[in-house]
Amino acid sequence: MRVLVLGQGGREHALVRALYLSPSVSEVHVAPGSDGMMETIRHNINTEDKNAVLELCKKFAFDLVVIGPETPLVAGVSDALRQTGVPVFGPSAEAAQLEGSKIFNKQFLVEAKVPTADYFVVNSVADTMAAAQHFPSPYVLKADGLAAGKGVYICSTLEELKEAAVEIFDKKILGAAGKQALLEKFKKGYELSFFILTNGESYSVLPLAQDHKKIGEGETGPNTGGMGAVAPIPISENDYESIIKKVVDPSVAHLKKTMMQYRGVLFIGLMMTVDGPSVLEFNVRFGDPEAQVLLPLLDGDWGQVFLKIAKGQIPQMKWHSIYAACVVMAAEGYPQTAVKGTVIEGDLGSQTSSSYILHAGTKKDGDRWVTNGGRVLSVVGLGSSLREAIKKSYDLAETIQWKGSQMRRDIGKKYL
Repeated sequence: MRVLVLGQGGREHALVRALYLSPSVSEVHVAPGSDGMMETIRHNINTEDKNAVLELCKKFAFDLVVIGPETPLVAGVSDALRQTGVPVFGPSAEAAQLEGSKIFNKQFLVEAKVPTADYFVVNSVADTMAAAQHFPSPYVLKADGLAAGKGVYICSTLEELKEAAVEIFDKKILGAAGKQALLEKFKKGYELSFFILTNGESYSVLPLAQDHKKIGEGETGPNTGGMGAVAPIPISENDYESIIKKVVDPSVAHLKKTMMQYRGVLFIGLMMTVDGPSVLEFNVRFGDPEAQVLLPLLDGDWGQVFLKIAKGQIPQMKWHSIYAACVVMAAEGYPQTAVKGTVIEGDLGSQTSSSYILHAGTKKDGDRWVTNGGRVLSVVGLGSSLREAIKKSYDLAETIQWKGSQMRRDIGKKYL
């Protein structure tokens, strides 16, 4: 079949690669894609423009569309495609509000009786500071709308909280995404990425993954979109059963009750606390860099898996007995202002049967590759043990360099 992937980052390159390797897929197209996605036929269109996507689908008669990022989903691209009979892997615009609005997500969780942090909806600096009197420090302030991973502030003091609120409400640095915000009670524990494929009525669980959010080793410094990931990771049977019973089952049951059309992946961001799992957020697409470590684990055909979900079916999946690690190489200045246009040294085509490079923020400049985003490359390693997978990833990453490049050296370390 002929498949179109929407998006251009490291997650989308992981999707492109998985589909390119799928026996059922004869042709992979991507829009807008990037110079690094050499497995595909590229189309330079605005993926949030429903008419442009519809025209492309009409021209090439795609058998399946896989939507990578959240913005086209929130914009209603999946709805427009479904109305014309195109199978789409990705939820409706209504269901995409589970990521598009933190407040909508919170209300859904409360109605579904899923454990999540106590919160207040705030609309101003004064609102925020008044609500903060109800919680001990640290304070968690989240802009309501999509903010490209930059809308969450964890503040140690009231002074820091006020600065964050001023940025959101007075300086309006997040634009419309910061019209409202959530002030949440901080929950202590460790984070876990839990993914399910769902048709909005039943579901299938993917292997567990662990993202590494902070820029610095030992989880220090500012949050990023993710500096690396490992999968599968160990978890106790009690914790796993608790996640299914307290989080997954009631969430999917509430999707069914509300009749939201959901045909895609649901990414549940969890905080594992002493009291059990607590939902931090929902995302309505694969994580980045979690997709890079989850997709290679399937013992099967991702094209068929995505097509079945798009048609409202739940596929049976088998998994390889291997581990995957992804190390993200980021540009100088990231996560604040990334330096673009820096020449990348090394062979970006380097790969073995158990390690390879995915492009996230690169561009071709003549014969040279240059940086063109914050997170530049995802370097993936596979192995029969987590230790081996991590080593393969780092061994390949060490062959690539550029001025000011950043890379954490402790991805997956706590599981070794």
